[in-house]
Amino acid sequence: MKRRIASRLPGAALWLGLGLVLGPGPSLAQTAKAEDAFPSKPVTIMVGVAPGGSVDALARLVATELGKATKTTFVVENVTGAGGLLAFQRLARSAPDGYTLMFSNQSMVLIPLLYPKAGLDIVQDTKAVGTVANVPMVLSVSNQSGIKDLPSMLAGMRSGELKMNFGSGGPGTTAHLAEAMFLRMAGVQAQLVQYRGSGPAITDLMGGTIQSVLDQTVTMLPLHKAGQIKAIAVASPQRLPQMPDVPTFAEGGVAQFDMQIWNGLVAPRGTPDAVVDNLARVLSQAVQSPDFKARIDSLAARVPSAQERSPAAFARVLQQDQQQFSELATQIGLQPR
Repeated sequence: MKRRIASRLPGAALWLGLGLVLGPGPSLAQTAKAEDAFPSKPVTIMVGVAPGGSVDALARLVATELGKATKTTFVVENVTGAGGLLAFQRLARSAPDGYTLMFSNQSMVLIPLLYPKAGLDIVQDTKAVGTVANVPMVLSVSNQSGIKDLPSMLAGMRSGELKMNFGSGGPGTTAHLAEAMFLRMAGVQAQLVQYRGSGPAITDLMGGTIQSVLDQTVTMLPLHKAGQIKAIAVASPQRLPQMPDVPTFAEGGVAQFDMQIWNGLVAPRGTPDAVVDNLARVLSQAVQSPDFKARIDSLAARVPSAQERSPAAFARVLQQDQQQFSELATQIGLQPR
């Protein structure tokens, strides 16, 4: 696991932080000018899961487009462990200057619920920048499983003839939450196998080590089209044009399961509004690029509208999800660690 933690304080700032005056500090005009010039050096985007999963794939798409929009390097760094906790902790320790960000999805909201001793708060310890994609969840099975469709899978599980396991990217990830919700709504039981990121789980799904994964279309659609796995249900009101051969959960008998995932960028708390606004502006420019929109559409995802993806709108989503996920975690028996 690569964990590169460097001091974000230049020498002068460090001495000033110790109470030693070296000379006059920057004027408000100079500070504003520096914020307006953002970014002026490479930006790190942390991802709290291993490479190969949906969050990692989207983060790299976003980093590429941000680099094009700003002529600056955006580096994706995988900081894995504890379902994103280590990445969140590092974000909380980072300087609030906009040069260290975190890309995540709803799973980030669950981190404080799973690890209350860490003392983190999704609303208080982050500054919302914006969302980039809303993605449906899709249930997939390994080719070796012999499972034909969702109705026959559920029938086998209910009769006891089929013993299922589901892989996810770790405790509190969206896949873990989705799988627990699905099993509860379907009235069946299965073993939940936790990995350090959805990438390793999907690798084992393709190899037949595990039987099923419930994850975003961003990752599963290309594998389904390539015949490496078999998608059997999608969380969408209607079948998706990108995968018309895959029935909805409603068609499979679990109409109440309809989970869409947001994916977005957050900065550390205390990041100046001017920096956040600049980040949001270039992020909006990036997600509206023809290349990005075409890629997202091909993966059965949707780019949020300008109003939906704004920092203020994203901040409201984080606050709402904090309350809703707290209730949901209790309902599905998610235990703090």
